[in-house]
Amino acid sequence: MHNGINIGANKVSEKKIIKKAKGKLGILTPGMGAVATTTYAGTIAIKKGLAKPIGSLTQMGHIRLGDRNKDQQPLIKDFVPLATLDDIVFGGWDPIDDNAYEAAIKAGVLETHHLLPIREEMEAIKPMSAVFDQRWIKNLDGPNVKKGLNKLDLAEQLMADMEKFKKDNNCDRLVIVWCASTEAHQEIQDVHMTLEAFEDGLKNNDPAISPSQIYAYAAITKGIPFANGAPNLSVDTPALIEYAEQQNVPICGKDFKTGQTLMKTILAPGFKSRLLGLNGWFSTNILGNRDGEVLDDPESFKSKEVSKLGVLESILQPEKYPELYDDLYHKVRINYYPPRRDNKEGWDNIDIFGWMHYPMQIKIDFLCRDSILAAPLVLDLALFMDLASRNQEKGIQEWLSFYFKSPQTPKGLKPENDLFIQQTKLKNTLRMWMGEEPITHVDNN
Repeated sequence: MHNGINIGANKVSEKKIIKKAKGKLGILTPGMGAVATTTYAGTIAIKKGLAKPIGSLTQMGHIRLGDRNKDQQPLIKDFVPLATLDDIVFGGWDPIDDNAYEAAIKAGVLETHHLLPIREEMEAIKPMSAVFDQRWIKNLDGPNVKKGLNKLDLAEQLMADMEKFKKDNNCDRLVIVWCASTEAHQEIQDVHMTLEAFEDGLKNNDPAISPSQIYAYAAITKGIPFANGAPNLSVDTPALIEYAEQQNVPICGKDFKTGQTLMKTILAPGFKSRLLGLNGWFSTNILGNRDGEVLDDPESFKSKEVSKLGVLESILQPEKYPELYDDLYHKVRINYYPPRRDNKEGWDNIDIFGWMHYPMQIKIDFLCRDSILAAPLVLDLALFMDLASRNQEKGIQEWLSFYFKSPQTPKGLKPENDLFIQQTKLKNTLRMWMGEEPITHVDNN
């Protein structure tokens, strides 16, 4: 070790001086429905010793350091200076004015006997009034909504909420993770191209500026990291990317990678690595929670469909393997079925072919719990984005692609959707920040 630099056989990694996670971390979620309240409840239960952080890389994941024969594999939370769960305070916004306990009961994800021991803590989390416009989410409405002179006024009201929450809860830092419903599909328009155009649009109530974009703008203005867990256009516009760079704020997204798409990012890399061909991949989903109701609207579904459909193409690279994947027929369906509630069923029929073009089939029926899969992602993203902020990172955090269906990437780069490559990138980023060599699996690696 010399002057903060580790010198290896072939590589040099400079250890960064990351600010320690002192004080409380406020995690704010636009949206206090099934995903958010499941995240709150699970984290509180873990802090009280009532549950284990299953599914959370930050809490249960190990990271290997150095050559295999050294067997150095500390927990990630012991390797990098993450905020501890005891220092987390939750808050959020929602157009429905139920407190977190009431919202969790209505969501029906967690059973009452899991909520009763943490009822007091959950009831204390009350939603701030939301920036909400039913034109963007047709199948949802509620009374707890902000009113303002224009969209800039709404953004300023959100900033005031952030400041008040931070002060009232004695927080040292904040991070925001979008857990609200999917907005209607939208293409980038002129108002999204530059920061100047976007700020003019806020003042002039430009109809192309959605609520999620207002939240993102407010967060960036206050220097708060922002992660987008939904597939709609949000912080991934040229204007807001420019603003995040200018304000030295980390951003990432989009669309939490949970049920069916998680399976695709596990299976598709396997097919490609063994050079097995694909003729078709038909996917359908039935779910009945608030998300299912929102996605019953064609415009909101369009946002989700675009996010889901892009995964396979980016993994399989049909332009490089035309004989295997050029004629792939990929179809995605989402159906609202109220009796299913949050226990989504994802059904896949996969037609593959192998040697001498002989056909084979794989069928998957994933009876998953969407919010149970999403909650640890919310926690991880909040902790990692806070870490990035303390490490003075800014702009798009591509190393967090591991968590998203449609990962944001720097301009000109295609997203990497292979789950295993994404995990390697995430862990190597942490290694390099801490002055360790990246793992390349060459020689004794």
